[in-house]
Parts: sequence; C-alpha cells; structure tokens
Amino acid sequence: MSADFLHSLYSVYGFVQGGNMARLHDGTELEVTVLGDGPVVLLPMGVTVTEEPRASQMRAWGAEPDTGHLLAAGLAAAGFRVVAADYEAHRASHPAALTAATVAQDLLALTGGERFAYYGYSWLALAGLQLAIRTDRMTALVMGGYPPLGGPYAEMLAVTRAAHRMATEKPPAGGPVTPGDWESVEVTVPPEQTAQYVSLYESLTSFDERTAVLTIPRMAFAGSEDNIQYGPKWGSVRVPIAERLIRNRAELESMGWGVQLIPGVDHTAGMRPELVLPILLDNFSALADLRK
Repeated sequence: MSADFLHSLYSVYGFVQGGNMARLHDGTELEVTVLGDGPVVLLPMGVTVTEEPRASQMRAWGAEPDTGHLLAAGLAAAGFRVVAADYEAHRASHPAALTAATVAQDLLALTGGERFAYYGYSWLALAGLQLAIRTDRMTALVMGGYPPLGGPYAEMLAVTRAAHRMATEKPPAGGPVTPGDWESVEVTVPPEQTAQYVSLYESLTSFDERTAVLTIPRMAFAGSEDNIQYGPKWGSVRVPIAERLIRNRAELESMGWGVQLIPGVDHTAGMRPELVLPILLDNFSALADLRK
C-alpha cells in the first residue's frame, strides 16, 4: 500500500464526521475526532494535516508528518469508525503527573464508553498494553515499536531522566541539528513536559509483563533495525526494541501474540502509515467480534 494511495483518500475521508471533548484525569479536556462508520478503532494521535515548515522538518528525519490523518483515512475507507485524539500534543501543552494508571484512564475517557480496538506506537503502544489490562472493552490490540515482553522500561527511564536533566539545565548555545542525529538535539522544552514521562516510567519499574494476561487478539511489530543508540549526553543508553522482540518471539507467540518484524526499518520509519495500515487491516478486519 503506497503513501500516494493513502494521500488520495484525503478528498474522501479528510474531514471530521463528529467530535466531542473528553475530560482527562487532571480535569483538562481533549478534543476527540471521529471519522468513518463501523467498528471502533482508537488512535491516540492527531489527524490534522501538518503545515510547513514543520512537515518538511519531520520528513527530513524520515517521518511522515500526516501519519494520523493517513491511518484514519485508510481505516475509515475500510469500514471502521476511527476515534482519534492527539494525546501526546495535549500532554505537551498540559503536563500532568503521568503514571501507567492515569494514562490508561485518559485513553479510556476518549472512547465514550464503547468497545474498541487500539493501535499505538512507541510509548503509546506501552500505554495500550496498560489500558488493555485495565478494561474489558478493548477488542484487539496492536503495539508498534515497543515489545510487550522484555520492554525497555529501565532504558527508557534512563533516557527520560536524561531529557529531564537537560530540560532543567540552561541549554548550551547549540549548533545546527542534523536530521537523524539525536546527539545534536538540545532539550529546550519546559521541565514539566519531561517530568511527566519520568513519572510514567517510574510507575512501571515493578511492572511484571507476564502478569498481563490478555485474551483479545493482539500483535506486536517493529522494524528489524529498531534499536536506538543514544550518545554520551543521553547516558549512552541503548534501547533494544527489535532485539527484544526477536529474542522473545517464541514465548510471545506461545502466549497468543502475533509478532512481525519489518525488514530494514528503524524506529522512525516503522511508524510510516504505508507500513502500518496493512498490519492494522490484517489484524482488525479478521475479528468477528469487531464486526458485530
């Protein structure tokens, strides 16, 4: 499925059919948009088209700036009702003391009491797993870019603590940022933004993944090159996402998980909609309960 084909869906599904405001655990409200009609799929991401120059900046890093819009359009065209909200952007502008429980509470608030399938990527995949073990309304789960077994919780806690430390310090006079080079990136966001992710990963330090017993259809995917190496100012942390998924593949499959590795793809490219949409359709469309 090509990106050009997905972009062609803009003219058909590039609109909001309905929307409402969801109240989150901290009392803030987040706009929820709804596209299409059919079984519900929750996407915790924005569906608006990204404007320039931000779109070009994201493409320089290998990302598709309109990922949420393209996934929502593709799912709507396939007969699903997409419930979407830009949770990450909301937390950038409305920081809160996040924990696994409060993130799950927030995501559940977006669904309006309905049964739903869920897709999340990276930390939002982790959030989907936490949501799945806290509700009986999830019908299917797809996790991208974060393994459900052997997850890099300790590594991400170290990375988020490094980001928070840099956010609390006066940033040095930075040079040019090289796309793809995380060592050239300076953390310039307010400390409140970084602190919430520290608290999230701190809340997961004792989480035992093997206690997360799920009976719903579920799968995890990642790019085969999705192993992130941070530089010295980030503590030289290595986040082994693909390695952990490969190492635990047999055990995950014995637990009922589907597992897929996308050849030659890293963490950023692994979220591209032309790669993700076929995975979502393969997993969601086969669910008899989802179509009732």
